[in-house]
Order: sequence, then C-alpha cells, then structure tokens
Amino acid sequence: MEEAEQSGSAYRSVRRLGPYARPWRRYLILAMIATICAMAAGLTIPLMIQSILDGPIARGETTGLLWPVAGVALFGLAEAGFFYCRRKLLARPTTHIEARMRRDLYAHLQRLPVAFHDRWQSGQLLSRAVADLSTIRGFFAFVGIFLVVNSLTLIGGLVVLFTLDFWLGLTVLVSALPLIAISTVFERRYKVVARLAQDQDGDLATTVEESALGIRVLKAFGRGPHLAHRFLAQAKLLRGTELRKVRIQSLLWGAIVLLPEIGIAGQLLVGTSGIVDGTMTVGTLVAAVTVAAYLRWPTDSIGWLLAETNQTAAAADRYFEALDAPVTVADPPDPKAPVAPAAGLLRFENVHFRHAEGGAEILRGVDLEVRPGETVALVGATGSGKTTLTALVPRLADVTDGRITVDGVNIAEMRLADLRTLVSMAFEEPVLFSASVRENIALGSTDATDDQIWEALRIAQADKFVELLPWSLDTRIGEQGLSLSGGQRQRLALARAIVGKPEILVLDDPLSALDVHTEAEVERALREVLSGVTALVVAHRPSTVQLADRVAMLADGRIAAVGTHSELLAGNQAYRKLLSTSEEETEGVRA
Repeated sequence: MEEAEQSGSAYRSVRRLGPYARPWRRYLILAMIATICAMAAGLTIPLMIQSILDGPIARGETTGLLWPVAGVALFGLAEAGFFYCRRKLLARPTTHIEARMRRDLYAHLQRLPVAFHDRWQSGQLLSRAVADLSTIRGFFAFVGIFLVVNSLTLIGGLVVLFTLDFWLGLTVLVSALPLIAISTVFERRYKVVARLAQDQDGDLATTVEESALGIRVLKAFGRGPHLAHRFLAQAKLLRGTELRKVRIQSLLWGAIVLLPEIGIAGQLLVGTSGIVDGTMTVGTLVAAVTVAAYLRWPTDSIGWLLAETNQTAAAADRYFEALDAPVTVADPPDPKAPVAPAAGLLRFENVHFRHAEGGAEILRGVDLEVRPGETVALVGATGSGKTTLTALVPRLADVTDGRITVDGVNIAEMRLADLRTLVSMAFEEPVLFSASVRENIALGSTDATDDQIWEALRIAQADKFVELLPWSLDTRIGEQGLSLSGGQRQRLALARAIVGKPEILVLDDPLSALDVHTEAEVERALREVLSGVTALVVAHRPSTVQLADRVAMLADGRIAAVGTHSELLAGNQAYRKLLSTSEEETEGVRA
C-alpha cells in the first residue's frame, strides 16, 4: 500500500508539470513520433538480416545480397536521422519550459512575504531554481520520452520475437519480467534517497553562500576553520547519501546486466536445439538474438528511467513547495485608489501583530497619528517592536488586527504598487545589489533621471564619494556593496529611499553606521527633505530624535507616550532613562 502511494505521489508530482509542457506539446509529440520511428527502423533491421540469411546466403546467391544489404544500411541511416530530428525538436521547447518555470519561481519569490524568506534558507531556494529545474528539463528532453518509447519498443520487440518463434519470445519475456519487477522496487528506494540528496545539496549551497558573504567576519574572528569543518561535515553527509544512491544503482544495474544475458543464453539453447531438430532456421535464431540484443537498452533503461522519473518527481515536489507557498500579502480583489493628490496622513488604529498564529503578540493595540508633513521619531527599548511597526507601513507584513490608513484609506485595500509609490523605506541594514550605483539608486524610482539621482545623492551626502568612484554612477559596487564603507552603503540606501520623492518616508534608524561628522551632515540634509514629507523615523540616538516634530515612545507593544522631545524629556522618566541608555550605548560604540 505504501509503495503504491509513493508511486501515485510520483505520478501526481510529474503530472503537475503538464501545464508547462502543454504549449509545446506539438513538438514533444513530434519528437516522440520521431523516436518511435527510429526504434521501428532499428527493429526492422533484424528481420532484414533474417531474410538475408535464410534467402540469398542459404541459397548461395551472392548476387542477390546487394539490395538487402543496401536496405539494412538505409534503415540504419533512417534510425540515425530520426534520432537527430528528436534532438532538434526538443532543444527549443525544453529550454523554454525550464526558462518559464524559473521565471515563475522567481516572480513568486518576489511576491511572497518577508516572513517566508526569513524561514527559508537562500541556498535551498537557489538549488530549486538551478539544480532541480535542470533535472526537470532533463526529464522533458530525454527521460519522459524514452520512458514511453522504450516501453513501446519493448512491447513491439516482444511481438516480433513471438512472431519469429513462440519459444524464443517466451524465453526473453521470462527474463524481462523479473527485471521490470526488480526495477520497480529499486526506483522507489531511489526516490527517497534522491530527495534527501537534493535537500542536502541545498544545505551545502547555503553554507557556501553564507561563507562568501560573511568572509570578512570569518577572517576577522579566525573562524574560517570552524565553518570549513561544518562545510566538510555537510559535504561528507551528502557524499554518504550519494553513495547510497550508487549502491542502489549498482544492485539495479547488476540485475539489468545479468538477466538479459540469461535470456540470450536461453535463446541460444532453445534456438540451437531447434536448428538441430530442423524446426528453426539459422536466420530466425540470428534475427531473434539480434532483436533481443536490440531490446537490451529498452529493457535495461526501464529501471534507470523510473529512477530518474522519481528524481524528477522529487525535484518537482521541491519546486512546487516554494511555488505553492501562499502569498499572504497581496493586492485586494477590489482595490481602492489612494487619495489624489496625496496629503500623507498616516494613522495606526488599534494595530496588533504577531509573526505566527499562536505566537506572542509583538504589537498590542498601537494608536498613532503622523500628520501630513510631520516627522515622528519612534523610540523604544530593544525588542519593543519598532522595526516591526515600520515594516507594516509598506505592507512587508500585514497587521493581525486593527488597520493602518493613508489619507483615510486602509492600506490593505490599496494595490501594493500604489502603496509602495506613496511609501518609501530605508532599512537599518543597507542592502545593495551587484550593480551600478545608478541601478541601485533607481530601484527607488524606475523612471528617475540622472539629475534626480544626483539630487538624492546630494541630500544623502553621497554625491562627493560617488563622483570619486572610477566610473561615477556607472561604477559597479560589488555584491552587497561590500567594497564600500558602512556609512557609504547607508547613504546610498538613503538616497534610494528619497529619489522617488515619496509622500511618506519610513526610516528604520538609517544613520546607525555613520560617523559623527557624516551623521551631522546627513542630518542637516535630512532636515531639508523631511520638511515636506510625512516621516516615521526609528531613532536610537538623541541627535536623531531632535530631527522630529514629535516623539512616540513604544513600550510593551503600545504607544506609551507622545510629545515633543523637550516635553517628554521634562515630564517622562521612562523616556529620560531610555534616551540616556541610548546615549551611553552610542558613545560606547563610537569610543
């Protein structure tokens, strides 16, 4: 029962690939027809050999050999030509199928909420987008077609053998049936091990990626050997799993080699007895042995093709695991347009949030209003939920209860594209891409001109160091921008946030990596840009707090106090304590 369920599961997994193959079904069918024709041409050759042996050769008529031999060569050429056509027909559709699946996966990953990416290792996603899709392409290009064609060839070959001689056909059938049964058992074992190897390969890819991105940390702390040990342990685990695959394949191939040889030996025994008794001709025996030899590949391949099909099923399972992940943050079915022209009134109304159902609430009823053109600094102890609250504004996550509105419109009722045009964000940890400075800044506004990019760089106090780069805006800054200092990366991220002139600007402590001099310069520039925009700024430093018109203190998942910096400093002891602690931490870092 369990084996039947596994076989059915593999069938369902492969069947889910059907919609991707459907647009190319004409090419796939033609390729299958070409392959069947090739196999038919191959099976015709032994029959022609029989007619030659039992005809001209048996009669000693060498002059009659020309056309039969030419016919054998012609069918051989036809077989080769049909195989060539199969490859030509499959090259385009299989690469298109792979490209479309990769595109769909990438697009879905972009739509998935941040919470999904927090749970999944990037190496696992990478292995699904590369290695697993390569396996699936191989199924469409080779495995799937030959699984059908070889099965038909095996049936056709047995029909030919039974036509030649019943006992010769029965001998081959008796040796083939156990082989198919053994192959079926082994391919189910192989699927389990193949899936395990694919998962371990994803873990290994994650370790390599983390090592490359964190190379500075590893070198600074001398932890390279530690991670190397971890890498070797994972590699050893993968090697052990691959060896298990080899052991399964070895046993399978041992049976694959042995049983057909026994079948041919049985044919020779039956055939020679028939020739001695005069009930069989030499041509019939030679043709039967030739057909049996021709059926070696279709017979031998059944187990391997089934194993590869299961590996494809495992790859499809892994692919659809990611593709089936629910998009919990999406456009509403009947979206509302934002108010035009936008004023930028941002309001939190009894906002609750927890990361997962049954988890602890991080926000427990936040009520806060940020008036148009006002800058509100959000302060609170570490873990109070400041970053979580800012992430809710552009809907990187959705509120568990309550609502957030912009100009009176619930952001959950807006299209994401409209909302994220109104709202721009700069994160505490600046994320830059392996692209030019221009491309990194233009992520904040795809239609930004060079003049607008330079203006944003000037406001972020990044224009001077960008001018000194080898190719200015066209300079590629490397993966994660690690060729730049922390302050330079953060200023570029800030420029990206303001280049589109958003109505609402959310800054998650974007000044944390700046030195005292640069911080003061950026703060002076920020006063200019913040004067005309609604802004919510997570602040840890007193100097950043003083940029704000008002300050909101977050404690125990709620807004505990709201007022100006001077009002809270004078009348709120918890605020004074929080600010003095932040000042000490900042000074300690600078020291």
